[in-house]
Amino acid sequence: MASSSCYCRCKIPPIIPVFVFFLLVSSSFRPVRSSETGDLHARNQTFRPGDELQSLEIIRERLVKINKPAVKTIQSPDGDIIDCVLLHHQPAFDHPRLKGQKPLDPPERPGPGGVNTNEMGAEDFQAWSMSGETCPEGTIPIRRTREADMLRASSVRRFGRKRPRRRVRRDSTSNGHEHAVGYVSGDQYYGAKASINVWTPRVSNQYEFSLSQMWVISGSFGDDLNTIEAGWQVSPELYGDSYPRFFTYWTTDAYQATGCYNLLCSGFVQTNNRIAIGAAISPTSSYRGGQFDITLLIWKDPKHGHWWLEFGSGTLVGYWPSFLFTRLRDHASMVQFGGEIVNSRAGGFHTSTQMGSGHFAGEGFGKASYFRNMQVVDWDNNLIPLPNLKVLADHPNCYDIQGGINRVWGNYFYYGGPGRNVKCP
Repeated sequence: MASSSCYCRCKIPPIIPVFVFFLLVSSSFRPVRSSETGDLHARNQTFRPGDELQSLEIIRERLVKINKPAVKTIQSPDGDIIDCVLLHHQPAFDHPRLKGQKPLDPPERPGPGGVNTNEMGAEDFQAWSMSGETCPEGTIPIRRTREADMLRASSVRRFGRKRPRRRVRRDSTSNGHEHAVGYVSGDQYYGAKASINVWTPRVSNQYEFSLSQMWVISGSFGDDLNTIEAGWQVSPELYGDSYPRFFTYWTTDAYQATGCYNLLCSGFVQTNNRIAIGAAISPTSSYRGGQFDITLLIWKDPKHGHWWLEFGSGTLVGYWPSFLFTRLRDHASMVQFGGEIVNSRAGGFHTSTQMGSGHFAGEGFGKASYFRNMQVVDWDNNLIPLPNLKVLADHPNCYDIQGGINRVWGNYFYYGGPGRNVKCP
């Protein structure tokens, strides 16, 4: 089965249903209600000139910190600006523990399960690479953050971060976040891998999003929650458009004061000069047409203990240093795969923001979005099938999930939906 840069054209054996529903911890995201956006607009309208100047000054200071000097600049066909930044000048090296250091060499093994070779075209899955330009060796491509990006944010101070959780919850019915996920827990996990179908779901307003990702998790779901996350997302607030974009995230305190998306703070160390985190993915899947997926692997290097991110079959993107974490310093206690949306209930109705392809799981291949070949990494640094995969759709009339196993796709599931419909008012 081709992955990442190839179209999947295959027939799959019949689904073996897995209908084990279980309560999932709520996401850290909190939707911006229509009343809040109104308040925000009102505050903007009553700004005094001095307030506006101070706000712009804060934004510009933050932009200087985020956007590092470029040795080359590339204009992407989708409007992004990609800066080629020297490896040791990237934001990660603003961290006190990394100042003056250089990125680590690749780990001895490119991933669990044996030596892999780079997949042809694995790095040509982003729109900016279609320009024909590349970043020189010794640099990394970073999507430039602009003033308009920060002005869209509901909080300049928290730009690039998820909103903190107000309280620990074991359900997601009241905070506006809705999920369709598969997960494993109850063991020690040292990484996870999956191929994730990429679509362009419709997002109804700027303060909602739709994403599909992997979560590597440890902690009690209280203030000590540690996560490492990677996948694709459509987020008009963060990026200013409706393109699906490759993203990463991390936190060590339940999204309160640590961590960020992509390279918007010091943390993740990028080593690859051909993949821009936060850049748009192209091509994407089409209904009854070509199917496109990306393969991601997150795993803990046994030698140094850092968590590495791999794209495709052996293309290393970079790593999260182990010292960033508390509970994830040793291993993960849960791994999740799947989709999430925000439902802000604008106008009092359920959102029509789509998850995945915007179609329910039962429609199957070519119509519904999927995760396939899901695996975890065991204590001996080997990829193994998911033991006792559970699936959850917390609003199944809006977005659902159906899991199964077959010889070609291993552990897989279809998931997603249209949001608002007759059964989801």
